[in-house]
Amino acid sequence: MKVNAEKPGNKERSMKRFTRKRLFFIVLLVIFLLLDSRVIWKAMYPVYFKQQIFSSASRYHVDPYLVMAIIQIESKFDQRRVSRKGAVGLMQLMPSTAKWVIKQANFSSMAEEYLDEPDTNISIGTWYISYLYDMFDRNSYAVIAAYNAGPGNVKRWIAQGVWDGRGDTISNIPFGETRHYIQRVEYYKERYSKIYQDEYNKP
Repeated sequence: MKVNAEKPGNKERSMKRFTRKRLFFIVLLVIFLLLDSRVIWKAMYPVYFKQQIFSSASRYHVDPYLVMAIIQIESKFDQRRVSRKGAVGLMQLMPSTAKWVIKQANFSSMAEEYLDEPDTNISIGTWYISYLYDMFDRNSYAVIAAYNAGPGNVKRWIAQGVWDGRGDTISNIPFGETRHYIQRVEYYKERYSKIYQDEYNKP
């Protein structure tokens, strides 16, 4: 009678292979858990001036993650940024637009002198987004487009049937920059909403 006995060397090699496989799966599991961790995601997608953003978003009934996304695209959270066209601060406000908002919303007349300050810039920019929300019946795609291309252009595109204001038809928007702008803002808005939803207490 022949007995199949595994040689000591083969058994040792099998154990080593098993140990390596188990270690490999443990490493994969740790990597997965780390990637799913909010701490890691917050490090990958940092947001600054959250208190000011959440406060203004609540005051003017605006999606705070939209505000975060616009700030990211406009200035990358650099409060001192000034564009070649003269747009100022975190939300890249044009002085003429800011002056109009200050008058319409009854902000302090001193606000014009502090456009690069986070509190003032975010407050004025968020009020303006709220104004666009009302203008475009809470259509966030149209709001984002108007923030980039101006409300006059967006109203004309919709009135003339060039674009119907939907997210799945943004390819019809005549301005390539605006098409790309909407896509980028929507991407960051979705990311921020998943990462920072635990920090926002809705009123």
